[in-house]
Amino acid sequence: MDELSGGVVDKLDTASAAFLNSSGLAKASPMGMGLYRIEPVGKVGSVRTPLVQLDVRPKGRLGLSRLLFLLSYAGDQGFRDDPVAAVDDTELWSALAASLAQLAERALQRGVLQGYLTVDESLRTVKGRIRISDQISRRPGMLVPLEVSYDEFTEDIAENRILRAALERMARVPGVRPDVLSRLRQLKGKLDAATRLQAGAPLPPWRASRMNARYHSVLRLSEAILRNASAEAGEGKQQTASFVVDMNLVFEDFVGTALRRAMAAFPGETRLQYNVLLNEAVRDSDRLTVRPDAVHLLGGRPVVVYDAQYRARSDRGASLSADHFQMLAYCTALQVPTAWLIYAGAGEMKLRRILNTDIDIVEFPLDLSRPPSEILAAVADLAEQSWGEVVRQARTRRTD
Repeated sequence: MDELSGGVVDKLDTASAAFLNSSGLAKASPMGMGLYRIEPVGKVGSVRTPLVQLDVRPKGRLGLSRLLFLLSYAGDQGFRDDPVAAVDDTELWSALAASLAQLAERALQRGVLQGYLTVDESLRTVKGRIRISDQISRRPGMLVPLEVSYDEFTEDIAENRILRAALERMARVPGVRPDVLSRLRQLKGKLDAATRLQAGAPLPPWRASRMNARYHSVLRLSEAILRNASAEAGEGKQQTASFVVDMNLVFEDFVGTALRRAMAAFPGETRLQYNVLLNEAVRDSDRLTVRPDAVHLLGGRPVVVYDAQYRARSDRGASLSADHFQMLAYCTALQVPTAWLIYAGAGEMKLRRILNTDIDIVEFPLDLSRPPSEILAAVADLAEQSWGEVVRQARTRRTD
């Protein structure tokens, strides 16, 4: 099913329909006689139970590699130049499992990564340094045991904890091919020295370096799996799994991160999710605010505004007028003359002058079906063109 399709009618059991609705991937509405109308809700991914599998693909049928590129670029760890080389299979779970196994095997080929971990412990002998404040507060007047901290060279580091958690989660997905499942379990066995992450706990931070370079690709994939996928025992101990991604948020995060990186080549600073007051109000409760996806400031003053819309004007349900009304509000509140409206899709850039104003709204398409290097080149072109417009407007003001 495509994320913009009108829905399909299929036969489901009650438990599978309930799991599908709870996953957030699609809405299953009963029609009687065991039939349900299944409609996408603007998200993409896959839901799998022992009886049912539903795949909702991105518009344009983007492959897994492209989806993971968008997810990982704006991830918490920041962008790293090595791409996630995923296996593009027609079935999402097969692609994810095979990709994780392939990248993990490559990362662990030279053995499990080790690093230094700071350990806080109570000992009867001195090891490392004594934590004086903890010793006084916890054991006043006592000489032993001592509260100490020391660095230990170990496999129990953040990188291995993340990789172990991803391998365990994928191994719980029902229907993974036996050969891939065996590979996942063997790889997980190599990481038994790493602490198991608690369900729902935030991922431990790690820093990309030359020492952990061989882990970069598999960690990016592992982070995407752990943030977006779940696999657990459902009712009757039946295994269920879901991988659900909100493409609107993914596109906004990607565009914001890529644009800020590209705009760093020019004077000023780019701020994401910039809060702007829209009206005059005495009381806080009467204030109206808007939040464009990105604003570039020069000397602390906004000079250009950007907004990302995953749905292009040609998509079903997209509203061209609503997008432009919103951009007009941004320009008015920020007192900037040009707004850039970035759509996901192919096409030509188009400029629209708003009647009875000096405001221009530029529609800038970003074709996600192109290779990652070309997508980033298009964002760099957007940055260069928008900065060129800022310079042109500044020169015009000086000559008036």
